[in-house]
Amino acid sequence: TTSASLLFCAFVAATAPAAHATDIDQQHTRIGFTLKTRWGQVLRGHFPRYSGRIETLDDGRHRVHLRMSAKDVEIVGHANYTDMTRGRGFFEADRFSEVAFVSEPYPSALLVQGGKLAGELTIRDMRRRETFVIEPSTCARPAYDCDVVASGSVRRTDYGVDRWTFAVSDHVRFTLRLRLDGRDE
Repeated sequence: TTSASLLFCAFVAATAPAAHATDIDQQHTRIGFTLKTRWGQVLRGHFPRYSGRIETLDDGRHRVHLRMSAKDVEIVGHANYTDMTRGRGFFEADRFSEVAFVSEPYPSALLVQGGKLAGELTIRDMRRRETFVIEPSTCARPAYDCDVVASGSVRRTDYGVDRWTFAVSDHVRFTLRLRLDGRDE
C-alpha cells in the first residue's frame, strides 16, 4: 500500500495545475478612482491598503487577483467625502470591508500590446463582469520596468451604491498603475 500511496501522490502532483503567483509591489502600485459632483468638482480617491498577485496558469496565461480595503479608502483632501465614501451610502465599509477584482485569464501579450481585460468586480458583495482597458506598454518588461496602466468606468448604482445620485455622478472611473514585486521574477 505504501507504493500505491506514493504512486497516487505522484499522479496528483503531475496532474495538478502548475500555477505560480507573483505579488503586486505595494510600494509602487497605485489604485485610484475619480468621481464628479453635480457642480463639476472632480473628486480623486485612492485605496492606500490593498493586496494582490498575478497568477501564471499552467497554460501560460495569467490572472490578476486584487483586494482593496474599503475601510481605508480616501478622497484626497476631503475628510468629509472620505467619511461619506466609507459610509452606508457608498462602500458601507463596516459591513463590506473589501472591493475585489479577479480577471479572466489573459495572454502575456496583453500587457505589451494593450487591449481589453475582463473580470469579476465585487463591491458590497455584488459581483458583476466589468472590462478595463490596458494601455500599450512603454517598456520591454511591463510591470517590472514600467507601470502597467489600466482604466475603466463602472456604474456605482450597479453595486447598490445608490445614495447621493443627485450630487455625485453614477460613473466611477478607476485607474490602476501596477508593478510586480521583482523578487519573484
